[in-house]
Amino acid sequence: MDDNTGPESEAVLEEPSSAPELSLLQVLEDVGRFLKSLSSTHDTSNNLPDVPNSVKSLLEMIQKMIAKYDFNAKFGQNQEDDSSFIEYLNCISKLINVLGEFPSNSTTASCFNRAITIQRLAMSMLDGEFRLILESCNQGNDADLKSPKPSKQSSFGSHPESDYCVVPESKSREDEEFPSYAPEAISKMNRIATAMISSGYESECCMVYSLVRRNAFSSELDKLGYENISTENVQKMQWQSLEGAIAMWLSVIKHCSSVLFSGERKLCSSVFSEYPSISQRLFSHIALTFAVRFLNFADAIALTKRSAEKLFKILDMYEALRDLIPVFDYDTSSSECSEELKSQIWAVKGRLGEFAVSIICDLENSIKRDNVRTPVPSGAVHPLTRYTMNYLKYACEYKETLGQVFQQHQKKEGSGESKGPESDIKSGANDDYGTPKSSPFSAQLNSVMDLLDENLDMKSKLYRDPALSYIFLMNNGRYILQKIKGSDEIHDMMGDTWCRKRSSDLRQYHKAYTRETWTKLLQCLNQDGLQVNGKVSKAVLKERFKTFTTMFDEIHRTQSTWVVSDEQLQSEALSFGFRYRQW
Repeated sequence: MDDNTGPESEAVLEEPSSAPELSLLQVLEDVGRFLKSLSSTHDTSNNLPDVPNSVKSLLEMIQKMIAKYDFNAKFGQNQEDDSSFIEYLNCISKLINVLGEFPSNSTTASCFNRAITIQRLAMSMLDGEFRLILESCNQGNDADLKSPKPSKQSSFGSHPESDYCVVPESKSREDEEFPSYAPEAISKMNRIATAMISSGYESECCMVYSLVRRNAFSSELDKLGYENISTENVQKMQWQSLEGAIAMWLSVIKHCSSVLFSGERKLCSSVFSEYPSISQRLFSHIALTFAVRFLNFADAIALTKRSAEKLFKILDMYEALRDLIPVFDYDTSSSECSEELKSQIWAVKGRLGEFAVSIICDLENSIKRDNVRTPVPSGAVHPLTRYTMNYLKYACEYKETLGQVFQQHQKKEGSGESKGPESDIKSGANDDYGTPKSSPFSAQLNSVMDLLDENLDMKSKLYRDPALSYIFLMNNGRYILQKIKGSDEIHDMMGDTWCRKRSSDLRQYHKAYTRETWTKLLQCLNQDGLQVNGKVSKAVLKERFKTFTTMFDEIHRTQSTWVVSDEQLQSEALSFGFRYRQW
């Protein structure tokens, strides 16, 4: 607010005092009686009472205090003086309101104009002091967030079959104090804000507060190293570069959720404690200004081309926005701005959720499209099996989030009964028999597993040797079972019943392999046809042994190149060969 330094202001300051000295109590009582008499006057043009000396004394007292504050004192240094000053301002506000009802040519016009001018001077002084206190805040230590913290899982597909080492998350600096105003400073700002608003200067007070706090919040984001990236640039960036930008976005928005927004809301509530609706509106406007920047980036990411490697970062962003919403649920009587902000967060979060669902659904399509007609050499674990199981293993680390995402997607598509948040089925919950309770995500996971089984069964038929096809099924089935048993998250999703069935399938593959491999060989040892005229024919027996040895050596030569990952099968095969050679 600009100081009023015009002729009218100089005239006010130079006007000599003609009123006798009165005590503060006398002045306020006398002014109160005068205002009461004016309020009871029905004729606003005639018979108006003279303005008493107490009114002039009041105006002179305020003038002196303004001069004192401007010259060698600051508001807040003397609480007793400050209380008197605010009491004077409240009284002069009432005076202005009452005198404003009378015409400008009445006997009270001069007093009214002088009161208005002095009030403006007082508000100008408080405005400047308010700004100084707001700007004096040490915005705290620079948060060490310029090196983004790793999330649960980096992009999938940037490593070979190492099953992906996951780095644990570092603790965020939630103990930081923001903003770091001293309690005395907050108390001063509260008194100034209350005085300005009660005097009718709400817009000026709010304008100063909003401007200074937005600048402070922006400076804090600069300290964290956050930069805006336009939607156009996001679309042009390579995923490797976007990963770094997303990591920075995640660390900043989490810091805002836990420290900056909560600190800003607390400050607003303290400074404008007498006016909760103003406090809420101011905080919502400040938060919206910066939240929109975060949401624009998240929205731009949701518009990029889908790929499997993006899933985990997308889910990290989804979780960050989900955790941001409660920051603005602090009051049931939310302002229009607060509701708009929450609505925008929900919308962007929903688009990220749809993005994640599409990626998981794309995994089904990639399995269906994998119809290469060349079998994997030696019946080894197929690359599709390794990729799918590793991907699902890490996806299930987000099983709760994916459960929410698929539940929302199901509602949106109308493929299920719409339920409230409290009734959402928790992913991974099992019944008493170890069978997972149905949920959209668990159904999707089972669908992927069924497609993988169908694909592997199709690929097993590419082998000419039936025994090798069972080795292939056994190797892949064993790998799948080990992955599921080795991860609590995916094991909880599939359940004990599924694991028992998979183990049973493996035993059947084992039996089928044994039957295909050894049945013909063991027929050589059958007693049928060995006897001629009641005696064992040495020639027939010798031929049988020769056939047996030839067949065994052929099996050994062929199967020694096969890959067998099942330890039990290995030990049984070796044991059989050892017994044969001993015999």
